[in-house]
Amino acid sequence: MTDNTTSTDGGTPVSEAPAPGAPDTAAAATGTAATTAAAGERAAGAAGSDGRPIVELRGAGKAYGNVRALHGVDLAVHAGRVSCVLGDNGAGKSTLIKIISGLHQHTEGEFLIDGEAVHLGTPREALDRGIATVYQDLATVPLMPVWRNFFLGSELTKGPWPVRRLDIAAMKETADSELRAMGIVLDDLDQPIGTLSGGQRQSVAIARAVHFGARVLILDEPTAALGVKQSGVVLKYIAAARDRGLGVIFITHNPHHAYMVGDHFSVLRLGTMELSAARADVTLEELTNHMAGGAELAALKHELAQVRGVDVEGLPEAADVQAPLAASKETSR
Repeated sequence: MTDNTTSTDGGTPVSEAPAPGAPDTAAAATGTAATTAAAGERAAGAAGSDGRPIVELRGAGKAYGNVRALHGVDLAVHAGRVSCVLGDNGAGKSTLIKIISGLHQHTEGEFLIDGEAVHLGTPREALDRGIATVYQDLATVPLMPVWRNFFLGSELTKGPWPVRRLDIAAMKETADSELRAMGIVLDDLDQPIGTLSGGQRQSVAIARAVHFGARVLILDEPTAALGVKQSGVVLKYIAAARDRGLGVIFITHNPHHAYMVGDHFSVLRLGTMELSAARADVTLEELTNHMAGGAELAALKHELAQVRGVDVEGLPEAADVQAPLAASKETSR
């Protein structure tokens, strides 16, 4: 996708203005390493002067009675960087999100915000500390206009109390301004948000979080239910959020999407950290191998080889996935 063009993106037409510092979608689709490497260098400069993470987990875990859902997880989220958390179903990604977003409290290890140990009791406490979460279902009202969803729960009002009324003009102007700042130009803010494509709705949710003061943005599998083109739109705005100085936690099960925009990668398996490595220390093939299970993938290939009519020649071999782990403890803090 090139800037200043019009695309339907599977939904209502939207003019894609250039997002500040965001990579071109077509470039993202090819996984060009040079673009992300340059963004990573800018991100290093965008971090705090002391290099301290905004959010950090040290040996964090969560147990539900006798069931240990998460154990010994280290994660550091810096300003201007995208930290990708990957894992299969049941790996512990949802539990990790709930700890950082204030839905659940950790039962082991440490959770630090700006270097201060915390136990967040509610999502409101997380929001007050600048941690915003965009879930898969987006928590939008499909029949309400775009601008109304942008301010849902935080509407602007005007007039004397107790007869204050919605300041519709101010909300429309602010929503349009914030969306344009992220490179999103909609033809009509009065259209129901349900008429937008999945990628457009995700982009609006990201812009909303930025407007309301998010310093850390948690994205819960934003590309899971999207097509290739819509996923490219979302990845573009993830990069735009990073370049605006936010720390982004990108939860996904797609290593290809993660590698397009990620600066650091953490792979969870059965509640523990399988891999924690900076982009320079892991290749896409190694990341994919960790996600696929390494030795488990080799065993599956062996089983499939016994089935008539199944071609396993193109399946990857189990690579040596231990190498990046040596650097994981150094790069995760």
